[in-house]
Amino acid sequence: MTLKVPTAWAHLPFFSVDFPAIAQSLAEDHRHILPPEDQVFAALDRGTPEEVRVVILGQDPYPTPGHAHGLSFSVEPEVRPLPRSLNNIFKEMVEDLGGAPMTGDLRFWADQGVLLLNTVLTVPAGDANGHAKLGWQPLAQQVLAAVSARPTAFVLWGKQAQALACHISDPKNGGEHLLIESAHPSPLSARRGFFGSRPFSRINDWLATQGRPPINWTQA
Repeated sequence: MTLKVPTAWAHLPFFSVDFPAIAQSLAEDHRHILPPEDQVFAALDRGTPEEVRVVILGQDPYPTPGHAHGLSFSVEPEVRPLPRSLNNIFKEMVEDLGGAPMTGDLRFWADQGVLLLNTVLTVPAGDANGHAKLGWQPLAQQVLAAVSARPTAFVLWGKQAQALACHISDPKNGGEHLLIESAHPSPLSARRGFFGSRPFSRINDWLATQGRPPINWTQA
């Protein structure tokens, strides 16, 4: 597995300090690793730190071949049925906004400045959290610190994502962040506070107060 460092983020210490050992481990791992190597950094490849308006943190890629393509919660457009967490996200979106995308492909969110970042960027096929100890976590920590230089909306679903809130710093150019924390959309926890949290309209309302355009959440 040969991974190309995303140019706009290459200045982060992770890529010189932590990434070489991860790359070596991946090169020596002969299992089927997901997502495909050209999509491991897809979330970061789709924008620069300055372009990020919203961050939605996930855990690790879907372990089912053909599902993950490098953006948290997103799947390839032909995937049916949707993963259960994503299905719950869409249920909440229908309640919040009155509609949801036609497929689970969320790349059109990313193209509007929504960073869909997993805290672990690879997974062996069929082995959820199989790379949880590989060393990816410092990257998410440093990305949060970098994008929080500007007022940003952060969506932290579940305790694992919420544990990273300490890496969000005060904006350097004034203003305040929007921090949305709730239960994870997983079927195991969605009814403990995710449903009814209305994150999508809250983000757009906050963007309006910043004089910035809303996110089109529902139509690709």
